[in-house]
Amino acid sequence: MRTALVLPLALLVLSACVTKKEAAGTDAGPAASSAPSASSARTSAMEPTVIAAPPDVADPPPDAQKASDGLAWKVLTAGTGKDHPGPFDRVVVHYTGWTKDGRMFDSSVARHQAATFPVNGVISGWTEALQKMVVGDKWRVWIPAKLAYGDMPRMGMPAGQLTFEIELVDFKKSPPPPPVPPDVKAPPPNAKKTADGLAYRLLKAGTGKVSPTPNDVVTVNYTGWTTEGKMFDSSVVRGEPAHFPVTAVIKGWTEGLQLMKVGDQMRFWIPASLAYGDKPTRPGAPAGMLVFDVELLAIHPRMPVIR
Repeated sequence: MRTALVLPLALLVLSACVTKKEAAGTDAGPAASSAPSASSARTSAMEPTVIAAPPDVADPPPDAQKASDGLAWKVLTAGTGKDHPGPFDRVVVHYTGWTKDGRMFDSSVARHQAATFPVNGVISGWTEALQKMVVGDKWRVWIPAKLAYGDMPRMGMPAGQLTFEIELVDFKKSPPPPPVPPDVKAPPPNAKKTADGLAYRLLKAGTGKVSPTPNDVVTVNYTGWTTEGKMFDSSVVRGEPAHFPVTAVIKGWTEGLQLMKVGDQMRFWIPASLAYGDKPTRPGAPAGMLVFDVELLAIHPRMPVIR
């Protein structure tokens, strides 16, 4: 994603899915790189690029509120909004994050640009906190390691408990989610299967004549569920199709996309071995077999790299 840190990747099923707007670099947000953005390095000497940690960065103070899972927060400024964002709503926030020892690792404030992303597209501590806030709220939030990146995260991610100051600037309600498929628990008898266990069923045939290749970029609409019927990601709910290279997604998607033609709508049952596994290492990634409804909207040849 073309965003900064808090996102485990914007979950999107896709290990590297970006929308057309994000591909153009117009949608900033907390994402998967702990390095400050290039824009922060270009700010003038009059504008600070490092924001000092609050005095209680290491531990929540006695007056902080706590959830049963260890998330703690303190209201710094109360907003005037009435509604809370839902898990699939898209929020606009300003934020700064520090490690327990006071090191700032990410900040939209330092970049002088608000971040925009879906509520469920971030680490679980953020997803939980955002749904408790109203527009105008500014909170200090202490997120335990289990709700962030863990104590031993992948390279570039901050470890342990993290502290954030978050200001909810605005949010946009998402469209209602698609209904859960009736056959979400297991592939039906009329589903086809590939040799490695990918199951699929054509829901609606398109008018396209060719299928994507590994060298192509595709535009799709999709929704994903666990076998328990929990929706964990949806471009339909976000109101914007996803745009990404065929090979920049989980294996089940790369294989399944090459079975489709433009206009096709397919349901895929992707085994854990072709998705995130039974015990995903990526924060926020869904476990086990995953079910997706996918509509292939367009195929674009990937632009050649000029060296």
